[in-house]
Amino acid sequence: MATEAFEDIVADFEFLDEWEDRYRYVIDKGRAMEPLDDALKVPATKVDGCASQVWLHPRIEDGRFGFDGDSDAMIVRGLIAVLRALYNDLPVAQVGQVDAQAELARLGLNDHLSAQRSNGVRAMIERIRLVASEAA
Repeated sequence: MATEAFEDIVADFEFLDEWEDRYRYVIDKGRAMEPLDDALKVPATKVDGCASQVWLHPRIEDGRFGFDGDSDAMIVRGLIAVLRALYNDLPVAQVGQVDAQAELARLGLNDHLSAQRSNGVRAMIERIRLVASEAA
């Protein structure tokens, strides 16, 4: 149950054979995101459990979920972009139904992230699911 934007990432990954190229791709996705306004980088939007600094700013519009985010680490910023592709514009009620670990496994990320980065991704997913469940 992935969004079209996430399916595009999956398709792009299929063309990239080397993990260095895939990491570069993820980093480029993060660079392409608009930076989060500093006024939104507050304790309420900070995600605990990440090795680097991470902020997620959710928004619900017309019953659809979305979020913006930022990090002080380029690879994490890219992972935020991947999660945005997975979740943004879903109906709020469907956010909790996404098997994020299975979807990210399609990219092979589970096997190529450090334990700290994997924990950080899990923390971001938990925050996304919590916000969406509270809004539903």
